[in-house]
Amino acid sequence: MSGTPRQARSAVAAVFFLNGLIFGSWAARIPAIRDRVGLSDGELGIALACGAIGSIIAMPIAGGRAARLGSRRATRVALGLISIAVAVVALAPSLPALCALVFFMGAAMGSCDVTMNAHGVEVERRYDRPILAGFHAAFSIGGLAGGALGALAAAAGLDVRVHLALVGVVAGVVGLTWSRRFLAGDADAIGHAEPILVRPPRRLLALGALAFACLLIEGASADWSAVYLRDELGTAAGTAALAFTAFSVTMTLGRLVGDPLVNRFGPQTIVRAGGALAAIGFGLGLAISEPVAGIAGFACLGAGMSGVVPIVFRASGRVPGMAAGVGLAAVSSTGYLGFLVGPPTIGGIATLTGLPTALIVLVILAAVVTALAPTTRHAAFARAVPEPMPA
Repeated sequence: MSGTPRQARSAVAAVFFLNGLIFGSWAARIPAIRDRVGLSDGELGIALACGAIGSIIAMPIAGGRAARLGSRRATRVALGLISIAVAVVALAPSLPALCALVFFMGAAMGSCDVTMNAHGVEVERRYDRPILAGFHAAFSIGGLAGGALGALAAAAGLDVRVHLALVGVVAGVVGLTWSRRFLAGDADAIGHAEPILVRPPRRLLALGALAFACLLIEGASADWSAVYLRDELGTAAGTAALAFTAFSVTMTLGRLVGDPLVNRFGPQTIVRAGGALAAIGFGLGLAISEPVAGIAGFACLGAGMSGVVPIVFRASGRVPGMAAGVGLAAVSSTGYLGFLVGPPTIGGIATLTGLPTALIVLVILAAVVTALAPTTRHAAFARAVPEPMPA
């Protein structure tokens, strides 16, 4: 069973939402899992690192699989594995078992991140106009929903094993049902007609640099925004938490309006303007050194970076001579590496110079995003072609 492009669009959005829901639910219950297994902060860090390693290893494999077999099949398999992983991860009785299960979950999440984007690129190709940012908005909304549900479950005293098992079952059933409306299985499969391992063109390296910069900013904002407001600006913990909330909300809103903006102004303009907004807005927030300015600065970071990753993923899935899944795997792996190294990099610089000075790195990276905007020009759509697909 396969769906029309409009049905496939809804199905892909649902899968993005469910992935966000799983990720948000897992993130919200990490403290409960740590307490249940009896881990120190250092041991928890080891377990979480296993998830990151799993993702980085799995992404290139998933890209090749999506290219060979088609992104429909690859995404459905990855989604099923994520659902199983989140349902069992809280059952770990010890640190080694938790490391193994988190590695498995990270590999499944990394695989699905590549393959669902590859199918999203193929659906977007049928529309011949930008719709990819809407999928990323669905992921962001799912993450917010998962975090909220996790907080409610924790407040209600619901056992983390029960909570995450329910999330896994619901996500698996709903996701595998909806994904039957994906495009036909051979829509973007190349079989063995083209090589999978090819030398990456220069434009793909530039797109990887863009993804690296953008996701490093996102990872650093997640880990250091509240610390900056609380320790450097002297706010209460509740007020400090508003910094990342502002970042997350503006990123979600930016992705909701990202597709129409790209359709009207083109990808280069959006990336260039986004990088400038992030650099100037966050730079001013750091310079003013007031809580309101700090929150506004992180809001500018979220708004500015909101449209960059969907544009970069679209461009990497349309590199001539390279299968979409392979290009996406290369760029998303590079970007995810930035997400991982961002927080410790900022921490290391902060140890030497202080956190406010360390955060200037984010301003510099936002400026780099602006400078690299021309590399996204092949993500543009032909304006003269009428939009054949219904909204």
